[in-house]
Amino acid sequence: MDLRQQEKQQERGTGGAVSGAVSGAAFTEAMSRLVSGVAVVSARRGDGRPSGLLVSSVCSYSADPPSVLVALARTSRTCREITAGPDAHFGVHLLARSHAALARTFAGSSGDKFADVLWDWDGTVPRLAGVPVYAKCRAGAVLPHGDHVIVVGEVVGCAVAEDDPLVYFRRRLDWSLEG
Repeated sequence: MDLRQQEKQQERGTGGAVSGAVSGAAFTEAMSRLVSGVAVVSARRGDGRPSGLLVSSVCSYSADPPSVLVALARTSRTCREITAGPDAHFGVHLLARSHAALARTFAGSSGDKFADVLWDWDGTVPRLAGVPVYAKCRAGAVLPHGDHVIVVGEVVGCAVAEDDPLVYFRRRLDWSLEG
């Protein structure tokens, strides 16, 4: 069936088009087809230790003032640290293709994620070494929705280096932009 036939079926309400509520599983499956970059978001915990998690929901938001938008699970410790106060700072680290193992470390939920990782403090923000893009942000707007929180981070510092991006597609981190 070609694309025109599929569009006609959807217009008639057949061919898998769904109206009304969509299950979380169906939505997750659909969104797994969206190619996205991945980033580690880091913050300082209340006890002074670093905290971080892997996200695929990050994008540029505004050039004036320079801002990024990050979606964080409400249940994550890093989200709690970033949204805890009006002067919270956090780091956004865009990962390179060579950082698949680092991405898997920060995708997990147990242990000290920073134990075997090269990093240092940038003021109160844990900064990962060797990433192609690092943005130090001050938490601006915080918009809760569903099981996530959208945080607008006003970029107060930025570093950029050349490298191929690590991309996430169909629940895999090893997908390549090359054919």
